[in-house]
Amino acid sequence: MNYQQLAQQILQGVGGRENIASLVHCATRLRFRLKSVALADTASLKNNPGIITIVESGGQYQVVIGNHVGDVYQALLSEGGLSEGEQAAAAPVKLSLFNRFIDIVSGIFTPFLGVMAASGVLKGLLALALAIGLLQEQSGSYRVLFVASDALFYFFPLVLGYCAGKKFGGNPFTSMAIGAALVHPLMLEAFNQAQSGEAPLSFFGVPLILINYASSVIPILLAAWVASLLEKMVNSRLPDAIRNFITPLLCLGVVVPLSFLVIGPVATWLSNQLADGYLWIYALSPLIAGLFLGGFWQVLVIFGLHWGLVPLMINNLSMHSQDFMMPLLFAAVMGQSGATLGVLLRTRDRRLKGIAASAFSATIFGITEPAVYGVTLPNRRPFIFGCIGGALGAALIGFYHASVYSFGLASIFTIFQSVPKTGIDITVYAVLAGALLSLIFAAVATYFFGLAPQQETETLVDATPEPPPEKLTHTFTLTSPLSGKVVPLEQIADETFASGLLGKGVGIVPDCGRVVSPLDGRVASLFRTGHAIGLIAENGVELLIHVGLDTVQLNGNYFTVHVAQDQPVRRGELLIEFDLPALREAGYDLTTPVIISNSDDYLDVLPASDREQVAENGALLKLIM
Repeated sequence: MNYQQLAQQILQGVGGRENIASLVHCATRLRFRLKSVALADTASLKNNPGIITIVESGGQYQVVIGNHVGDVYQALLSEGGLSEGEQAAAAPVKLSLFNRFIDIVSGIFTPFLGVMAASGVLKGLLALALAIGLLQEQSGSYRVLFVASDALFYFFPLVLGYCAGKKFGGNPFTSMAIGAALVHPLMLEAFNQAQSGEAPLSFFGVPLILINYASSVIPILLAAWVASLLEKMVNSRLPDAIRNFITPLLCLGVVVPLSFLVIGPVATWLSNQLADGYLWIYALSPLIAGLFLGGFWQVLVIFGLHWGLVPLMINNLSMHSQDFMMPLLFAAVMGQSGATLGVLLRTRDRRLKGIAASAFSATIFGITEPAVYGVTLPNRRPFIFGCIGGALGAALIGFYHASVYSFGLASIFTIFQSVPKTGIDITVYAVLAGALLSLIFAAVATYFFGLAPQQETETLVDATPEPPPEKLTHTFTLTSPLSGKVVPLEQIADETFASGLLGKGVGIVPDCGRVVSPLDGRVASLFRTGHAIGLIAENGVELLIHVGLDTVQLNGNYFTVHVAQDQPVRRGELLIEFDLPALREAGYDLTTPVIISNSDDYLDVLPASDREQVAENGALLKLIM
């Protein structure tokens, strides 16, 4: 590959040197902050054979290169007349108000989205158990499982307080304490007494407007924001010796009363207005609402704009104990699932069929990124058919006013979450019928009209003659570079890794902060931040180990590298150490992709074992040669 030529094409595609505010790179992609994304020629960059895909996320314009990103990065510095020091010092681009809102919402809700979805699914399964008579509402079994499903939502102000505090740049434990005050038993007792007719409490003569803040969203977000502003103002005026306890003291003493007097009541009014406003728009025509959200939801996901609707869904559940939006989004997910199924059944391209097979199973459980980025969007028409299918299914669901009664990811479990306490009714059947309509329409349309003729047959690359049968029995087993829990590649929360575009492999959630060499070979690429390393084995296997997701942003903090570029390594030799507790505390997803970069050189790459846990140097992957 001519890296200088590719660098010139990328430089031109992003709008030239003058459009680059900053540039860094991680293990697989160039991460630009552009002064104007509108000046970038995304279409031509995506069509460049040296570029895997383009991802716009978190204010970054990401050009996914693969294992040779370091070489392209150096060529870019040379071609653009840039320097590494200049990039490190570059000022961040000022985001628009809307993009800042999206960034804040995603930063607050992402850390606990998984457990929030799990809690919602458990609530749905309990509703189903009540509906079919498997459990009784007064039984101990139901109550134990109910509190397991309801605890996160009931104590939402605590969790949101912690995450919001981190995102706003304040002390997360201070804002978590403010959230705890909102749902403290004494205040809930005072609220119940006020509801029964007793005189309300007052704060130094000022009557309190008592509200039940359990499960609320907006009050603690505003309170955490105010606390962070107060904290920054106070910290700038206090000496270090007393700052650690005086600042939290002032924040608690000022923001907690302010929350009960002003912030909470105003935020609750705003929450009600948002919930009632959505219901008013939805009531105008549920069918049209379904057509719009079902058809355009996946487009919003691609651009990261879907985060703006997540608080609205949670707020609907908090204010009215039900949400009409999630069932419509379920149809949109099933539309992309059907389009992926259509590609899987139609294409004879082995690589595309393999990606489609893994992506289809992921979409059923609400993970659409592998399907969208790896299958439907690159082939254009399947993505469009998936959106049309989602619109049709969501229109049917909206027509019957179906809703969910707990939060979760739009997935097969949404069916269970749509079961009301009164039992299964027509709305539940509408959700099921809408999902099937979306899936079947998209699958059939894609099968017959979704692929161009050349995409239905073997590609020239895959049409090479099969090797003699006796050569198919040769295998190579790769051991694990670290110990932990093994997760399928498609479950990694990064669409570039999950789609298999960078190669086949698995993810490992580490339980120990060390990475060792799983092979005899040499260090092919070593990133200065220490978060990723590329190895080449003596037999030609190319391996990428990427510790955590987005850990390049730490700029080497918490990582210690024990090897050098091009250094020979032996199996079991220590490569990298990292501070596991510190990375967890910083909120990073530590799932570590272990990728065979040259997967196309092998007939297949398979897990070496079906066990969920793997030990350091335990069997991890089997390469079929």
